[in-house]
Amino acid sequence: MLMLRATGLFLVVLGIIWALQGLGLLGWPAGSFMLGEREWALYGGLLVAVGAVILWGVSRRTRR
Repeated sequence: MLMLRATGLFLVVLGIIWALQGLGLLGWPAGSFMLGEREWALYGGLLVAVGAVILWGVSRRTRR
């Protein structure tokens, strides 16, 4: 369970970073090919969604 929770959290954080870079709101690292590219905002949003589903699934399994 701990590994799934860590994976879900990692995917959410990474997805947020990708989305912010794709939207041009996060300019780090300066030479990144993802900066201002809208497709990376989409990929980041999808990654956040996958991570959130994993976290939701883990929380449902631990409540039982």
